[in-house]
Amino acid sequence: MRGTGDLAEIARLGAERGVIEIVVGLPTGLSGKAGKAAADARAFASELASAVAPVGVRLVDERFTTTMAHSALRSAGSDSRQRRSTVDRAAAALLLQSALDSERLTGSPAGELVGAGTGDH
Repeated sequence: MRGTGDLAEIARLGAERGVIEIVVGLPTGLSGKAGKAAADARAFASELASAVAPVGVRLVDERFTTTMAHSALRSAGSDSRQRRSTVDRAAAALLLQSALDSERLTGSPAGELVGAGTGDH
């Protein structure tokens, strides 16, 4: 469970690094339907948008990122114990790279802007 300190820390890190947008993974089922995890991600993204305004917060579909991260780490030779400790970071990197690639291809940011973000990112 996260607390308000998590939001404050993300806001602090974002301000320190001059971020213009934050990407939050949206966990949807294979069919594209949203369940409880997606509702939780939406609620978190909304709270985060309030905490980091005027920085934009964008929800991006994260289907398959964990599977792709496991596969990439396995291909790189890491054993299952090593993968457990790094898979979330690898999945987050894949999610961000996918969002950036999509924006480069289409000219529009991936996903949906949440809450109070103001910029055309």
